[in-house]
Amino acid sequence: MFIAAPAPAHAKAADGKVGLSVYGKGLRVDSVGAHIDGHGTGVRARLITYTPQGYRSELTGWKDATPVTAAMTRMSMVSWKWKGGKKFPHNIRLCVEFNHAQGEPCARIHR
Repeated sequence: MFIAAPAPAHAKAADGKVGLSVYGKGLRVDSVGAHIDGHGTGVRARLITYTPQGYRSELTGWKDATPVTAAMTRMSMVSWKWKGGKKFPHNIRLCVEFNHAQGEPCARIHR
């Protein structure tokens, strides 16, 4: 299932066991966080984008996720931060992909 949440400033999206949080304002994104339910060995994630025409691009390379436990909740988390923010074209979809899970939540970046 594909979910595209609007991201005029901040957005959260989920797809199955994978979650995405985008922080910024308008077309500028300051940081992105993502998580997957559970711990695992070798869990990595990367950011990808889709243009309004459907073209896919890898925005980042694979990044190792950090296992986190809070009370009874176990997850693996990863984040990206751009100093001064990163500007995106209007209506682009910013998505996260984990190597150990189905699901690719996306946030639509727009004015």
